[in-house]
Amino acid sequence: MASGSKVWSAFSLVTALGAAALTRKALDKSWQVATGKKPPENPADPDIELWEAVSWAAVTGAFVALARMLAQRRAASYYQRSTGHLPPELQKDGQ
Repeated sequence: MASGSKVWSAFSLVTALGAAALTRKALDKSWQVATGKKPPENPADPDIELWEAVSWAAVTGAFVALARMLAQRRAASYYQRSTGHLPPELQKDGQ
């Protein structure tokens, strides 16, 4: 079970990071199309308008978290199909 846990941990991490990177890239491009400006590199910078900083933080936070969650669910489904059981971290008591 320990090796399966390590495999799952690595698989889960890679899918989450990949999903976050792809989502961030898509958001950067979408922001540029929607606003005509590059997205803020650092929303905490006082030179960035408050509405822009708050909007960027909210959009990226929500979409990156959603993409990571969906990618990890997909990875768990693949893991379950491959091994016949959920990853140890996702198994409920009594499963």
